[in-house]
Amino acid sequence: MRVEKLAPELIGLSHSLHMEPEVAFEEYRSAEKIISIAQEAGFRIERGIAGMDTAFEASFGDGELVIALLAEYDALPMLGHACGHNVSGAISVGAALALAVVADQLGLTVRLLGSPAEEDGGGKVYMVQAGMFDDVAAAMMVHAGNEDTVGMATHALGAWNITYSGVPSHAAAAPWLGRNALDAMTLAHTAIGLLRQQLPPGSLVHGIITDGGQASNVIPSHVRAHYEIRASDFPQLRELQARVRVCFEAGALATGTELTIEPRGLDYAELVHDDFMTRSYAAAAQTLGRSVRDTGAERGGSTDMGNVSRIVPSIHPTIGYDTGGAGPHTEEFAAAGIGPDADRAIIDGALALAFVGMDLARDAGQRRLLLEGVRARKAAVPPTETPPMPNRAAQQVPYSRPTHYQTS
Repeated sequence: MRVEKLAPELIGLSHSLHMEPEVAFEEYRSAEKIISIAQEAGFRIERGIAGMDTAFEASFGDGELVIALLAEYDALPMLGHACGHNVSGAISVGAALALAVVADQLGLTVRLLGSPAEEDGGGKVYMVQAGMFDDVAAAMMVHAGNEDTVGMATHALGAWNITYSGVPSHAAAAPWLGRNALDAMTLAHTAIGLLRQQLPPGSLVHGIITDGGQASNVIPSHVRAHYEIRASDFPQLRELQARVRVCFEAGALATGTELTIEPRGLDYAELVHDDFMTRSYAAAAQTLGRSVRDTGAERGGSTDMGNVSRIVPSIHPTIGYDTGGAGPHTEEFAAAGIGPDADRAIIDGALALAFVGMDLARDAGQRRLLLEGVRARKAAVPPTETPPMPNRAAQQVPYSRPTHYQTS
């Protein structure tokens, strides 16, 4: 089966996801749309994996080499698919369907994992913690973007829900009786702004106030905010979180209010790109007529795919299409996600990922390394919160670009 034959179905899926955007952990219709396609293709379906209603596992084949395709489908509040997950999700579905055709021939188990809440919550991190990748040899996906890239660095990310609790009072008649939660938030926000001058390069702190009070003539007794903290890696993230926490504590101390800090989802690790898979993807994309740029040390956003990449050889390239110059998380980027250029990116991305999967299966040295990695993980002590960065360079089998690709 050629991916091109699947084009109407994959493009239809992308457009359908785009028309009915659903935010983190509420992607019920989106997940079922993908499940329906996989089920029709003969995949075995398990819903509600890793404790998430909108996560699923769709498997095909029973080969020793398990390759996971991660399908994202959550959208942003108010902006819809402004990160292009309708495109990304359809690409992973297409690659999974293509690899299923050759699964028996290549000794593969193709696993399509429905991955909720990448934008807010960290669905893949819950999957990692639930052991969904214990037998996976390699994991991959392609993310929508402005250009074709490989090797993108990302930030480690931690998100918090902040609540200040004070005492309400009439703002004119008896303000001295109140304890102003909004003042506490203002002081913390100012302290964080001053802290930024001393932050290491690549570190970021940003947030919004989601509840700043109800009436201007009442001293605000409850204020709520959502903050994100980003750093170059997990250890630096922990250091930065400690410094930012003090800023929030200072606001409470100065105003006599109470502070509550709650984690918002799970922390994201920085991405680790597998060299063999990166080279294979770049070669496949170039064969398809796409120009791929290696971003090197350039740092982008954050993704829960980073946590997967810390334990399983992974890739997370981007595939570009015409957005009129608009960047992700904008209305213009969302609108471009159902244009003809985005539709073509779905087919090219699915083909490129399928080629990577076939390269992994057919290269004897790489296949052996991947299977050895699975056996080593199963025998190892459960990983700590920040597992050591995998050092596969010494064992890496050099990638040799094939003279031609067998179209799946």
